[in-house]
Amino acid sequence: MNINSTEQPSPWLNSSTWPSVRSSGIGMSCFTMTFGAVSNLTALGILAKSHIRFQRQSKAHFLLLTVALLLADLGGHVIPGAFALYLHMDPGYKMQAETPTIFCQIFGASMVFFGLCPLLFGCVMAMERCVAVTQPFFHAAMITVTHVRRVVLFLSSLAFMLAVLPLFAMGTYTTQFPGTWCFLPIHRSLSTADTYLALAFSCLGLTALTLSLFSNILTGLALLQARMKLKNAKTKSATHCTRRPSSASTSSLFCSLDVEMMTQLAVITVVSCVCWSPFLIHILVMQINQSLRFSNDGQDGFTLLSLRMASWNQILDPWVYILLRRVVLFRVCCSFKTQRPLVTTNSSCADTQRQIFSLQ
Repeated sequence: MNINSTEQPSPWLNSSTWPSVRSSGIGMSCFTMTFGAVSNLTALGILAKSHIRFQRQSKAHFLLLTVALLLADLGGHVIPGAFALYLHMDPGYKMQAETPTIFCQIFGASMVFFGLCPLLFGCVMAMERCVAVTQPFFHAAMITVTHVRRVVLFLSSLAFMLAVLPLFAMGTYTTQFPGTWCFLPIHRSLSTADTYLALAFSCLGLTALTLSLFSNILTGLALLQARMKLKNAKTKSATHCTRRPSSASTSSLFCSLDVEMMTQLAVITVVSCVCWSPFLIHILVMQINQSLRFSNDGQDGFTLLSLRMASWNQILDPWVYILLRRVVLFRVCCSFKTQRPLVTTNSSCADTQRQIFSLQ
């Protein structure tokens, strides 16, 4: 969702100022949309190359959810971004706040759909990893790829239904400050349905973030507990490479695929919370507090700023999977180990690390 424009003191400008508003933000809109699309395509290409490794280690569930998340991020850049660019590049097109056009309705529906999908998919990814780590036997016996596909379809349908309700006269989408994007009425709800839809959007998003955070905490504690048990069972972890090179490296904290996915999920959850929380909480507060709903004192500017923060979540998501892969983590781990005298004098450990690196 790439909405960039020069902020103006009034949410509704006269017609003479519309062209300058669009031209001032078109360069940044093009950059963010292009950079976001390229980032997501790059991450999808890396996942495609890792497809065999994921299947061999029975991680197809995580792969499917990751692909769904990146596709949602890609669509969130291309489709709403194209709508925003159209408004920037067409000075003759004037959006009316009081009588939203079909274009505004479709624009708003795409904003809601591509805003909810990444949050819901990220929540399911965190919950799936939590079950896989804390209840491995139940996960292996009961959760299949077919089940994951059904969950992805259900969540996509849920977001789609919420997005298209205003198209069937159950709520509406209105032009938002500074006139370059459309969304559910945030400050001045036109009906009770508008209030309920805005509350549903914010509550779904905040619930997904909360469940993701809670699931990642449980998964992290489970992995930490398993790591401590493994450490207690070994007399000296530093001598693992010389005694059992192949098994020691595969049991390393930084070489574990579970830890790789856990690291990715933890970072993606933090990024989602930082990027989305201001926008979602702002919508929730505006719908609950009736006195703030009709106040324009800085509310429009804050809404635009929080939306821009939310749009960066779709840019940062793919870079989490690009940078926090097991190969990258292994290199970082090795760079720290080479600074320790005990490891630098151990040549067999370096040979083992090269063997593990060649398998990635």
